[in-house]
Amino acid sequence: MSSEPAEPGILGSYRAGADAFRRRLAGHMRRPGFELLVAEAVRPSGATVLTACAYGFPLRGTGPWWQGLDGYLPANLVRVAASGKLFAVAGVLVERRVRTQDLTREWNLARRLQKRLLEDHIGALGVTLVDHLDVDTYEALLAWGWRCPPAEGGGVSRFAPRRLLVLR
Repeated sequence: MSSEPAEPGILGSYRAGADAFRRRLAGHMRRPGFELLVAEAVRPSGATVLTACAYGFPLRGTGPWWQGLDGYLPANLVRVAASGKLFAVAGVLVERRVRTQDLTREWNLARRLQKRLLEDHIGALGVTLVDHLDVDTYEALLAWGWRCPPAEGGGVSRFAPRRLLVLR
């Protein structure tokens, strides 16, 4: 059996993405109330492997906001944060196949992880930011139940670099 060499740049871009993820995760882990959920699978060999994860933290009405999130929050969500009912879902990492197949099924792993992350925060709204140019992630999040909040007067420009999404 032979293996094909990887395309030039694929491994390097994977490593750069993995390094960036680890840096973001390390910073987010320091946030009060940080939570991480993992999904594992057992291979035929008996080895347990990490297959997905979701993580986030509660947002408060005081203190530093998550990556400039305050510039994206409509006034009604700022009030929700002040009441302690806003939870930033900072990351949902799943295999590409999970992001592209059966997105709307309740048993979809990404849907279950994000839902479980919010269950411990009764009545909390989930919020996340997605890069405006990352159409694949945006469409996957919409399929997983995320929604754009209704625009308020003076809302964020559609030309802003990121979009705010909300999950109930």
